[in-house]
Amino acid sequence: MGGMGRIGPRGSMARIGRICGAVIVVAALAMAGCRQSARPEEGTPPVNPFNADVAFLRQHSDVVLLEDGSGARVAVAPQYQGRVMTSTTGGPDAPSFGWIGRAAIEAGAKQPHMNVFGGEDRFWLGPEGGRYALFFAPGDPFDLDHWQTPEPLDWGPWQTSSQSSTQVAFRKHMSLVNYSGTRFDLDVDRTVRLLTRSEAAGLLGASTGGALRIVAFESSNTVVNAGTTAWRPETGLISVWILGQFIPSPRTTIAIPFAGGPESTAGPVVNDKYFGAVPGDRLTTTDDVIFFKGDGQSRGKIGLSPTRALDVAGSYDAASGVLTLVQYSRSRGNTRYVNSMWDLGADPYAGDVINSYNDGPSAPGKAPLGPFYELETSSHALALGPGERYTHVHRTMHVSGPEAEVDRVARATLRVGLEQIRTALSSR
Repeated sequence: MGGMGRIGPRGSMARIGRICGAVIVVAALAMAGCRQSARPEEGTPPVNPFNADVAFLRQHSDVVLLEDGSGARVAVAPQYQGRVMTSTTGGPDAPSFGWIGRAAIEAGAKQPHMNVFGGEDRFWLGPEGGRYALFFAPGDPFDLDHWQTPEPLDWGPWQTSSQSSTQVAFRKHMSLVNYSGTRFDLDVDRTVRLLTRSEAAGLLGASTGGALRIVAFESSNTVVNAGTTAWRPETGLISVWILGQFIPSPRTTIAIPFAGGPESTAGPVVNDKYFGAVPGDRLTTTDDVIFFKGDGQSRGKIGLSPTRALDVAGSYDAASGVLTLVQYSRSRGNTRYVNSMWDLGADPYAGDVINSYNDGPSAPGKAPLGPFYELETSSHALALGPGERYTHVHRTMHVSGPEAEVDRVARATLRVGLEQIRTALSSR
């Protein structure tokens, strides 16, 4: 897992229960206050209570709730390809962290291009564009009118293969054809697991005082070559691609630390050319952190290459005081990542490891998909022989509470404090 393997033995559940039980009263009062002031800006999507989101989802599909008695809960939807739809740290009327595409869910029918169901962790495969694209039919131009999410990633339930109070597993067989006509037959095994507070504390790399509210979960995504021929670079490779959609606000800033080094040897710090260069008032860098606006008001996407990407990305919503972190597994010996640029001439294996997308209108007068913003991670390009497999792990954590304690977590993970995140784009 390249420097981010699973933590060792779990802490005592009884001890975790005592810790979290002591926090519930504080959490209830604090979250009520956050809820009243979380989205004061006009035009920002509201933050719904977790229970209200779960009730809505249950009107249209089955929901698997993962919980361990600590208050943290995760809602998973088998009907929507085993997505993590949303999560909460717990407490009365606790806020819901995932963006949910209510219009697509209520429609109950296939939508063009993509069924925008939302969710904090959804399974996709790359590449999106390029000569080995999975999202464009052979010969089609690379534009939004011809972009189409493959049906196995976008529609219909995934089979539940096992379930417990803290994890649920899914299975799906699929066949896809890329832009060059190569067929991929694969089996996917996907397990979503709620992490304990002690596991989350170890992954955060900082002291997590009792006043912090935390929910942490991971998806383990295994792809198996179920065909009879090997996947080869010259006919196209695929990658596991996990995307999380979150609720935007005018005060949300995405923060992604990166590996240093001169561009002459390490390449550009950030790729912002997916949908046109991102304006300077929405994207800036320091010596070691990229800041990108997550307000859902302007369509743009950025990426970090294998030489720049570290094992973490995150965001901070200064309106609600919530720090969101994404961590993932990384195969250190592999530098080839599929290239999802909508460009037939691009190097197909010079792609990015970490991506972030901010939604907005694709053209003047057009509605956004959400709006939402995304934090995404990908595996390297998978050259698997028949029967071979690879597993990509993607973790999501939400942290809130006293600002000083949240600040310590931000510094330990993102290498930057909350005040710098808050102000990075405010004067631009």
